[in-house]
Amino acid sequence: MASHEIDWSPENVFWGYFDPARKPVARVASGDEVILHCLPACDPPDLPPKGKGTVLPAHLAAMEAHKGDKGAGPHMVTGPVYVEGAMPGDVLQVDILEAVPAQDWGFTAIMPLLGALPDEFTDYERLHIAIDKDAGVCRLPWGLNLPLDPFFGIMAVAPPAEWGRIGTPEPRAMGGNMDNKELKSGTTLYLPVFHEGALFSAGDGHGRQGDGEVCIAAVETALTGKFRLTVRKDMSLKTPFAENDEYLISMGFDEDLDEAMRKATRDMIDAVAQRSGLTRNHAYMLLSLAGDLRITQVVDGEKGVHMMFRKEWIKP
Repeated sequence: MASHEIDWSPENVFWGYFDPARKPVARVASGDEVILHCLPACDPPDLPPKGKGTVLPAHLAAMEAHKGDKGAGPHMVTGPVYVEGAMPGDVLQVDILEAVPAQDWGFTAIMPLLGALPDEFTDYERLHIAIDKDAGVCRLPWGLNLPLDPFFGIMAVAPPAEWGRIGTPEPRAMGGNMDNKELKSGTTLYLPVFHEGALFSAGDGHGRQGDGEVCIAAVETALTGKFRLTVRKDMSLKTPFAENDEYLISMGFDEDLDEAMRKATRDMIDAVAQRSGLTRNHAYMLLSLAGDLRITQVVDGEKGVHMMFRKEWIKP
């Protein structure tokens, strides 16, 4: 196992899109660890005024370098990383080893015509939020301290070639802007592979977020992440799935929240049936007793629902 580090220099960053034709910035062996330095999802007006936070020089350089090639989203993404041996039909196992704040501020915002209540909150407003990594808190302007709970809103492999270049806002089968706060340090994410080398990327760092992300933004900030990337040829997936020491985590994405719920439920039924030996009928009934559906986010076009199920309740 080797370790690789990819910084946030402009050549390692892309802004607002995924493209299966994008060339990898590094090649790693299956099982290697990769450190990715990731800039915040941020347009120039979102930068803090003087005295409200230190803007990273790399952030300014990346915005300047990519302003003529910005996609449909605000997300700056680092990568992609080519994983040796990954082929379409495989699964990329992403062990999330660390997610650490990399700057002293974040922001959240209301954006007109977006969010969960677009007709009620129609004025643009942003809050710049101090991040104290040593204290483990983010400080809101009115004095409230909330505990940091950092995670990457975006983790993805390259989309299928036939999709071409797509925007970053919507979560898709290849992952992307899932905005699932459970995908944090200590969690393993499984992504279906659509392209040779998988082409893994990460970005959209969040200092913390509530389920729903109702105003459309979390504490948007820069993060440094450490990931172990492993090719799994013994697995087959059509959409992302995750687990940690305690829970299985299924995820459904759809414009219709009901359909996103159905997708998350179906995937968990299949996972529990496969791991326990139960019939799908029995797994379905078990989830009615012990599976927890949660709204991941309702603001990314493709809404998200995830189900949590305790692994201790799987029959050996």
